Amino acid sequence: MDNSNRAEQIPLLLQGETDNYDGVTITMEGPMEAEVFTERLRASLSHWREEGKKGIWIKLPLNCANLVGPAVSEGFRYHHAEPDYLMLVSWISQNADTIPANASHVVGIGALVLNSKTGEVLVVQERSGYFKDKNVWKLPTGVVNEGEDICTGVAREVEEETGIIADFVQVLAFRQSHKSFLKTKSDLFFLCALRPRSYDITEQKSEILQAKWMPIQEYVDQPWNQKNEMFKFMANICQKKCEEDYLGLSTVETTTSSGKKSFIYC
Repeated sequence: MDNSNRAEQIPLLLQGETDNYDGVTITMEGPMEAEVFTERLRASLSHWREEGKKGIWIKLPLNCANLVGPAVSEGFRYHHAEPDYLMLVSWISQNADTIPANASHVVGIGALVLNSKTGEVLVVQERSGYFKDKNVWKLPTGVVNEGEDICTGVAREVEEETGIIADFVQVLAFRQSHKSFLKTKSDLFFLCALRPRSYDITEQKSEILQAKWMPIQEYVDQPWNQKNEMFKFMANICQKKCEEDYLGLSTVETTTSSGKKSFIYC
């Protein structure tokens, strides 16, 4: 057999990007036949083992769904999924597997928006969810979006739910709760203080039944807040803040080592 024929039988390696932990990430850009993919994947894994690579990641967009089965057959497992792709991973080193787990927490936020002129706080009643039909007035709450800072997300949620424009002031407290989202993920909830720049309420009809300004003492004294320990603790923090007897964590804008903008809460 001449060299040209031998070269034709050697599978092309899959193209991957090496990371700082001796791993490789393969991003499939377009469709590929399963048989071709399997052949190239096996050749690539053999090559990367010889190079001493460890974690191998395969990012499959929706148009490559036919490659999930072949990848699993070669030892890959699911790691996480987003609306437009599935990420699989395989540990090919003889050393202990140190692949990090998928994101474990959801970040929630609650907003204490205080009208300092009247001593009232912004509260809502929700159309759906846990507090539906419980006659509980609660602070506006929500979830921080991917790539969104806490200080930005909490102001966004307040405006979306009530139409009130408010500026972030401080993080007052935070709590951690486990198996809160889909009965698997943990939840970090940040209670924040905000200063309103507008006062006329426009409810988000799809989620909010009612919204209003309520005296802080009336909010604290609600039966729900008094009989539930954690809510009572949070409500008391809100009252202390309204009485200017509580100091939270303010933001200091800074940059990471890679030059990205970030915030320290201190």
